[in-house]
Amino acid sequence: MGSKKRSAWAKQAAEFKAGLDPYGMDYLFAREQERREDMTARHEAALREKACESKNRYASRAEAEENLAWCEARGTRGLSIYRCQYCNGWHLTSHPWE
Repeated sequence: MGSKKRSAWAKQAAEFKAGLDPYGMDYLFAREQERREDMTARHEAALREKACESKNRYASRAEAEENLAWCEARGTRGLSIYRCQYCNGWHLTSHPWE
């Protein structure tokens, strides 16, 4: 059990901070913020790849509807059309909530 004196607490805190990194706590928080921003960017890129870049893009809703009818004529059911938030084009999806 540690000491209850404030001076002992301050000394322990200073030793802890000094032992972490030569740049101190601010450096650690900045590194963590950079890591979180990088993870967010990677997540957004993965969402964009899944929702837009891996699919066929149609310039108009009419073109997408034409391709939807073509797919249905060949037995593919359950597709729907949505406007893409990334490219403002039109895509087909099998997920009705998009």
